Amino acid sequence: MCILNQPKMTEDPAINKLRNAMIHRGLWMGLLLKEMKERGLDWEQIGHSAVFKCGCIHGEGIKNRMELVGSLVSFGNTFFSEDIRKIFEIEVKAINEEELRLEYGHCPLITAWHQIGVDADMLAKLCDIAMSGDRGIEKCFEEFKFTLGRTIAQGHPVCEVSFTRRQRSSE
Repeated sequence: MCILNQPKMTEDPAINKLRNAMIHRGLWMGLLLKEMKERGLDWEQIGHSAVFKCGCIHGEGIKNRMELVGSLVSFGNTFFSEDIRKIFEIEVKAINEEELRLEYGHCPLITAWHQIGVDADMLAKLCDIAMSGDRGIEKCFEEFKFTLGRTIAQGHPVCEVSFTRRQRSSE
């Protein structure tokens, strides 16, 4: 078990249920991609493509629920709801109309991937594939740019995720 990925908040039964559902999702994803890899398929490309498409669907849902489309604050509060912040133990480092910067202190997906015994190389690749969902979300918001910094899967204590407002090109 990854000592860097231990949840600190474990007393909320509702969050624990949601976290367990995320672990189950991670097991599905990890086992499917691991099986593809073992069969010699291009598991990374397949994974990125499928998860990106899922992110696009998710992004449209976020856009439809936002109070103010185009607002980075509204985006952050819609996408990173209170439950999501608790599940991933997210610390909001900045949230304004120019920058949404977050640090994830826990990742249920990594918990799942450790359960199925993926090695460090595959763990980092699975994490990057999972982040293709965020890249798909980014595609739905031309005004925002997604950036992934250091990750728990790479051995860091937190995952660094940010969305920033794209600079408008002067015409």
